[in-house]
Amino acid sequence: MRLAVAQPPCVPLDVAENARAHADAVRAARARVVVFPELSLTGYELQGPIVPLDDRRLTPLVDACAEVGTVALAGAPVTGDHIGVLAVTGDGVTVAYRKMWLGGVEPQRFRPGDAPGVLDVDGWRIGLAVCKDTGVAAHARAMAALGIDVYVAGVLESARDAAVPDERAQRIVATHRVWVAMASFAGSTGGGYREAAGRSAIWTPNGDVAARVGTTPGEWAATSIH
Repeated sequence: MRLAVAQPPCVPLDVAENARAHADAVRAARARVVVFPELSLTGYELQGPIVPLDDRRLTPLVDACAEVGTVALAGAPVTGDHIGVLAVTGDGVTVAYRKMWLGGVEPQRFRPGDAPGVLDVDGWRIGLAVCKDTGVAAHARAMAALGIDVYVAGVLESARDAAVPDERAQRIVATHRVWVAMASFAGSTGGGYREAAGRSAIWTPNGDVAARVGTTPGEWAATSIH
């Protein structure tokens, strides 16, 4: 299966423009699954409104997924005041996961999700995570218990903490021997993130980096997992 990570440019709270950027990444990567960063459709703007599942601003992304045959995993605030992972396909949009481990000031706005999220795509069991989840060993254990093949996450780190996703990915690989993909926000966004880390990457079950991009918004990388 072809798996991609993407870090599209993001306009604060402009879901329509951001959905178009996501659609561009889907068409460029031409992967079965494309992973996007935390809150990728709005930016890390904690007071941003919920993105409804039937929001017409998402139509360009739905259309791109239909064209390529992609499952896009995008980030947005979702009903119930959760930081969500939206699974976008040519058939529409669903909430695939709600972030369980909130960080910083997030609890002032959001509520934690209460269950791991796993998607089945062509027989691949894909476990879902968002940012701080990746640093919680119990989270990975809970998904491993559900028989995952791939652990994917949308994350946001500052440039000075660029090593954090790598460290967490290596711990997950060492413990559970699964593929790991982390899409990391690039550029600037709310919450004081004037320079986000980027460097989205995919790791093999042996801990090798199979694909990686740099720090520039708009980059993506893909690999075939087997």
